[in-house]
Amino acid sequence: MQKSSVNSRFMAPTAWQPELFLQPGVFSALAAQFPLAQQRHFPSPELLTAWLHQRTELQDWSFVDSSVLDADGRYYEDFIWQTRQIPMRADNWHDLFGALIWCLFPKSKRVMNQLHMAQIQQFGTKERSKIRHKLTLLDECGVLLCIQPSQRFMLDLLRDHQWTDAFYQHKNLWAELNPIIFGHANYEMATRPFIGLTAKLWCIELPSGLTCPDTEGYDFVDNLLAAQLVQAELLLDNQQLSPLPLLGVPGWHQQAQDLAFYADTSYFRPKRHTT
Repeated sequence: MQKSSVNSRFMAPTAWQPELFLQPGVFSALAAQFPLAQQRHFPSPELLTAWLHQRTELQDWSFVDSSVLDADGRYYEDFIWQTRQIPMRADNWHDLFGALIWCLFPKSKRVMNQLHMAQIQQFGTKERSKIRHKLTLLDECGVLLCIQPSQRFMLDLLRDHQWTDAFYQHKNLWAELNPIIFGHANYEMATRPFIGLTAKLWCIELPSGLTCPDTEGYDFVDNLLAAQLVQAELLLDNQQLSPLPLLGVPGWHQQAQDLAFYADTSYFRPKRHTT
């Protein structure tokens, strides 16, 4: 286990490691959706395209080797928008997880591509607009949490950085909350987890009486997220995309998640209250 409050030089493993998908924790949700543990090599763009077509209505979309984009010369988001081809680098954890998120959240990923293009057409590509910055944070680091009205107190605890209360005192509630990783950079860094690994929390507040299904309900969550993304006020809401120490989620850390673990304020940092 790497331990670092700042891990700016993170390097993912160079080799394929199917054993990651055999152990409980961060990757168990992906392992339940795709036969990753049975693969002898990194899944190819062709195999990932087959998985995409099996799960979604994106029958005319495909994953392609990034050399296709390099030869084309178009901007990444524009290339996807125009060709319905999603470039990915061979034997690359970051792009593999990005492709799997496309398979699980096709509606949201298409909406994000559309929003990027609308912002690019308005502001160009030299600097990211605030909307594009938020989209990128969600895309790379987002964790989705569907909250029922009776669970609203948990969201308040998390946003107020009351980590021990949220993660430890209410640890039995997390199986019901069922957080879902959306950010593919989160998955990549979890291949070599380190103390300091932090995600961004995106909350989907459910109306009274509407229950979020378990990890089999990706379509349900995808529809809700896609509907939220077109609301600019939600993207720009400072309460969204608040910090979430990823290894604090019960069951997502291979070492003991006891009181001493959550007492590490270099990782579970208290919130700074402005006066």
